[in-house]
Amino acid sequence: MLGAWLVVLLSAILHEPVFTAPFSVAPTVIAFVVVLAAIVTAAFGVVHQAEALAKILGDPYGTLVLTLSVVVVEVILISSVMLGPAESATIARDSLFAVMMIILNAVMGLACLLGGLRHGHQPYNRQGSASYLVMIIALTSLALILPGLLGSSDGTLGTVQAIGLATISALLYAFFLFLQTTRHRDLYVEVETPGPAQTEPTTTTARPRAIIAVRSVLVLATVTPIVLLSHDLAILLDVGIEALGAPPVLSGILIAMIVFTPEAVTAVRAALSGEMQRTINLGLGAFVSTLGLTIPAVLVIGLLTGSSVVLAESPANMLLIGVTLVLSVVSFTSPRTNALLGAVHLAVFAMFVVTVFTP
Repeated sequence: MLGAWLVVLLSAILHEPVFTAPFSVAPTVIAFVVVLAAIVTAAFGVVHQAEALAKILGDPYGTLVLTLSVVVVEVILISSVMLGPAESATIARDSLFAVMMIILNAVMGLACLLGGLRHGHQPYNRQGSASYLVMIIALTSLALILPGLLGSSDGTLGTVQAIGLATISALLYAFFLFLQTTRHRDLYVEVETPGPAQTEPTTTTARPRAIIAVRSVLVLATVTPIVLLSHDLAILLDVGIEALGAPPVLSGILIAMIVFTPEAVTAVRAALSGEMQRTINLGLGAFVSTLGLTIPAVLVIGLLTGSSVVLAESPANMLLIGVTLVLSVVSFTSPRTNALLGAVHLAVFAMFVVTVFTP
């Protein structure tokens, strides 16, 4: 099924139409649906191949491959919209905020709720989740809250500030990955199965290297249609939002939903299977990767192309960020998760949706 989609996509791309104004409604809607369906299908393909790699590599390498592949897709889509005809200066901010609300409140809330209803209290490695939360608090505060307090009239960072934030974010994330994949590996495995998880890294020679290589190539192959179609999606998003009079932040929300829906499904399934640590690795780990990779990428792109990158958030969104961070600390440093914690996170997400359409 995926192979057929890729053949169709690549064939269509060879005869790719150039979207020019004026846009008629019906062809634009059809084009948007086709491009969106193709990108979503390819995104599920990326997650499918990455998940197959994850099973071979084991945690934390497996979930790391999965989250990194998803974040690469997100950076591609954000960059396309940012550099598109409308030159959206706020797309990175809107996408990061939407990803935060979707992952920390919607996905993790649903996972805790459904997992709690099925299994009751679910254990996990608290030290591992705490390390994710420390990264999330630091990078979110630096990227989305601090720019609004620096006094810039347009919410952008100066050149030195942008270089500083990009460098700090990249170095901090690189150090986090180093610790996660070396001396702190034990913090990211299921608490019920410490034995196999501890001995797994010593069996690298027995791993099917050929299968790993093939899966890696397939991940790149499924990302290719997203790269090639992202420019068209950016144009169609701009046209559709302008035609409907929808809030501009909807672009960031749609990108976040496109990118993280496949991984969200995987995270919720893990919670239903009683694998809460895997859910936390996927959810919290995905947002850490999003912050650690997206912030440097968009700032560097902005500096190289001369495009404005607005990161400063509104006071209302800052409040939602603060509430989400406090709830996440309470929820994911408690001894176990439960259904009530999930319900509270979902309530905050519901309020976020309300504020999008009634700013």
